[in-house]
Amino acid sequence: MFATILIILVVIVAAVLTYAATRPNDFVVTRSASIKAPAETIFPLINDFRRWPEWSPFEKLDPGMRRTLSGAESGKGAAYAWEGNSKAGKGRMEITNSVPSSLVSLKLDFEKPFRANNSVDFTLSPSGEGTTVTWAMRGARPFIAKLMGLFMNFDTLIGKDFEAGLGNLKRLAER
Repeated sequence: MFATILIILVVIVAAVLTYAATRPNDFVVTRSASIKAPAETIFPLINDFRRWPEWSPFEKLDPGMRRTLSGAESGKGAAYAWEGNSKAGKGRMEITNSVPSSLVSLKLDFEKPFRANNSVDFTLSPSGEGTTVTWAMRGARPFIAKLMGLFMNFDTLIGKDFEAGLGNLKRLAER
């Protein structure tokens, strides 16, 4: 009886691991918001890391978080490093591309609570009376992330932060 239970457990674990291995190697999380403000008003809020505390939901994860700005003052070459509690973690981001009033691209590197290297794009597109802002993050999904993804939805977890940030950006830009 014990051997049968053990064999069943091994088969189940093997099936879960095999299924996880078949999941996509990359991920994309995307959220958009319509903001009743011109792109010229919104763009500087994203393109300048000194403005991020005004709208980024990640800034509130640790009030004592250490922040270091370096490189250019804003736009391409501007960099922002942080180190905080277990929620905020540790990492660095750098603006790799900046097209006035239409695109800000970032290289995002996490060190803690896990290592990851992602790319982030903020795209601003004219839309009706305002601007549609799209926040997208892309990156690799190593096996452990694929396995965890079977039990938790990363799109929902990260997406809710993006939605909060876009909501904050909307309130700030529409003032």
